[in-house]
Amino acid sequence: MRALRFLSGYKREAGGAFICLFLSTAGRLVVPALTQAVIDQGITARAITVVAWGAGGIVVAALLSAVFSFLQGFLAAKASQGVAYDLRNALYAHIQRLSFGYHDRAQTGQLLTRATSDVELVRMFMGTGLLQLFSALLMMIGSLILLFRTNWQLTLITLPVMLSVLGVFGFFAGKGRPLFILVQQKLGHLNTILQENLAGVRVVKAFAREPWERGRFGESNLDLRNANVRVGRMFAFVIPLIFTLANLGTLTVVWGGGYQLIANRLTIGELVAFQSYLMMTMFPMIMLGMIIMAVSQAGAGAERIFEILDAEVEVKDKPGATELPAIQGRVVFEDVTFRYFGEQEPVLKGVSFAAEPGQTVALFGATGSGKSTVINLIPRFYDVTEGRVTLDGYDVRDVTIDSLRRQIGIVLQETVLFGGTIRENIAYGRPDASEEEIIEAARAAEADDFITSFPDGYDTAVGERGVTLSGGQKQRVAIARALLIDPRILILDDSTSSVDIETEYRIQQALERLRGGRTSFVIAQRITTVQNADLVVVLDRGEVVAQGTHDELVETSPIYAEIYRSQLQDDRAPRPQVDMALQVELGRGVD
Repeated sequence: MRALRFLSGYKREAGGAFICLFLSTAGRLVVPALTQAVIDQGITARAITVVAWGAGGIVVAALLSAVFSFLQGFLAAKASQGVAYDLRNALYAHIQRLSFGYHDRAQTGQLLTRATSDVELVRMFMGTGLLQLFSALLMMIGSLILLFRTNWQLTLITLPVMLSVLGVFGFFAGKGRPLFILVQQKLGHLNTILQENLAGVRVVKAFAREPWERGRFGESNLDLRNANVRVGRMFAFVIPLIFTLANLGTLTVVWGGGYQLIANRLTIGELVAFQSYLMMTMFPMIMLGMIIMAVSQAGAGAERIFEILDAEVEVKDKPGATELPAIQGRVVFEDVTFRYFGEQEPVLKGVSFAAEPGQTVALFGATGSGKSTVINLIPRFYDVTEGRVTLDGYDVRDVTIDSLRRQIGIVLQETVLFGGTIRENIAYGRPDASEEEIIEAARAAEADDFITSFPDGYDTAVGERGVTLSGGQKQRVAIARALLIDPRILILDDSTSSVDIETEYRIQQALERLRGGRTSFVIAQRITTVQNADLVVVLDRGEVVAQGTHDELVETSPIYAEIYRSQLQDDRAPRPQVDMALQVELGRGVD
């Protein structure tokens, strides 16, 4: 198992556990020999001294075995928890490195299951299964040697029973592995449904879909239960069968040993010792069979873990990638074509345009026209399929990802805030930012007013996914977060869609003041948002169908002109007057 490589960082603990395992096993193997001596040389010969010394030796051997068993368990737990710690860290780090394309295809619940349940299966094998495997082998080999030394004829009689036990477990271990994989898959699917429902609980309640969601969860839960029942049914059949075979071994000893005892070829002490050694052989065989099952479980978990660790990072630094120096902000798309992983049809086809330093470029078009895909190519969330994207003449694929993204501030259409305070969320990209810098960024994003209106101000907890804030408030915090890193390129993906018109205007004014020298990309649905842009790029089905200023496009682009006229007509439609007090409240963030 590749997971065993993770033990290399815990050689001292693992080595100590194996030494203690050897000493503990030796202590247990001594006890039957001492018992034989007590019976044959003490009780039968009526030598009380031999009985006393033998009993004392048994107590000492048992105590030493117990002490070493404790040390073995402690050291094994320490090593296995270390392996689990490293596995979880490796998984999390690799998941963070994986490109957007992987996360587009992956299910969150499956990733959670692999980072928790599957890692725990591997940890349990490392902590108990692996040592039990070696313990069983040591005990079995030692007991077999002592069995042959005690009475080789009786050993040969019981050997077929022992082999039958191993055969049964080997057979069912092979049958069990696919079942264990199925259980983990069902658990991952259940976690996916649970995660989606918890994240979207407001939508579920808003549409009164609780009964349907309970049914969907119940169906997945039933699948998991049925998969576990199949595993349980297998264990319920195997365990009684194994104990039946073990009892057959005892019956063989009683019959064969009793015959030799009557014929004076075996002493009572030897018979008792032989029976003890037989149990010491049979029990490890039973334990070995259980371990084989555990290996199947751990193997299934490790297989799913390494599926993630082996997943290729599609967007990564190329060999020899250089640091991107401080840029002026000239962004050029040169005949860019892009298709998502596994898709035949390109999302973008031959996209070409240039954004000069300090310009505001508006990307305009219908839903699905490729606007968000265009901006995702600038910070290399995805790599182009054909063509190239350059910043100040540097192909974005030739520079390191960190140095590229440090100079880009982005506010995505779907606002994501993290658990913590408003201050921590604004300073997410610059944890070392001063209080003054954080407040300045918040003011620029028109967020300071509503933040200071909270009792705790910037120390207000935003709650999971920012649930304590309105949509507009979350977007303004996200804009402040992007502005704080002082990016040379600013990307706003429909980032004012959840604010009222007055607040949007104030944000645009603030951005206009702060824009000096920054190249800005704006995606918006409102003509009013893009009409002051230096360049408007009109996209239709992944192609650039027009580009120019607002005034130019009104005259030359039928698509743009049609959208402009339709929105202009909507704006002229009569609207109810809004109370000024309400407008003030809207401006403060009650969106």
